[in-house]
Amino acid sequence: MTSETQKNALLEEFQQFLQQDAAPGFSPDEQPDLNTLLMEMAGLKTEVKAESRQFKNTLDTLGTALAAVQEDNKALSEELRASSERMQQRQDEVMRTLLLEMVDIQDRLLGGLEVLRNYHPDTALFRRSRKKDVNFIRQLQEGQAMTARRFAQLLQRHDVTPLECIDKPFDPVTMHAVETDSDPERENGIVLEELRKGFLYRGQVLRLAEVRVNKTDYKVKTRHE
Repeated sequence: MTSETQKNALLEEFQQFLQQDAAPGFSPDEQPDLNTLLMEMAGLKTEVKAESRQFKNTLDTLGTALAAVQEDNKALSEELRASSERMQQRQDEVMRTLLLEMVDIQDRLLGGLEVLRNYHPDTALFRRSRKKDVNFIRQLQEGQAMTARRFAQLLQRHDVTPLECIDKPFDPVTMHAVETDSDPERENGIVLEELRKGFLYRGQVLRLAEVRVNKTDYKVKTRHE
């Protein structure tokens, strides 16, 4: 335990501490120079201003660069869009050309099929082989009919649809009048016969139908007139 003497000694030391000055004063050499302090503050202010200008210049440079990048991105997007449209247009042209070739092949298949259907071997010349000839023609006809159906299905899958023209008014947008005929029992401008089938591709004309049109008392206007 702390003795009474030690307690008294501590109290005396604390009393002496309280009687001392609150804070020691500066010596003449340690006194702060107000002019120097103001100069240092001015220099610091100048540095802060310089840093601010540099920061602003950096922001302006970044803003300019960002605007340039955005403009480049916009130009690139427009170029990509235009390139995509050109590519799509080119693909459509290639597809239309290919589909036209397929339609022409189908015409030949159907023409050959019609010849086969109308063919009958001469009994006098092919008496012995007539049965074989008939079987051969029938098999050939069935094969060609199957190929023609497959072509029709293929065209349909690619959005190619045939035009229906017979007994309908002549339409110069989808038809080409290559022949005329006069049927007093039919109305003027009515399509009497399809000489070559017409087709639409995605609602647009792929190939004009060539038709024979009824003509009695007025001239049918064709697509080229």
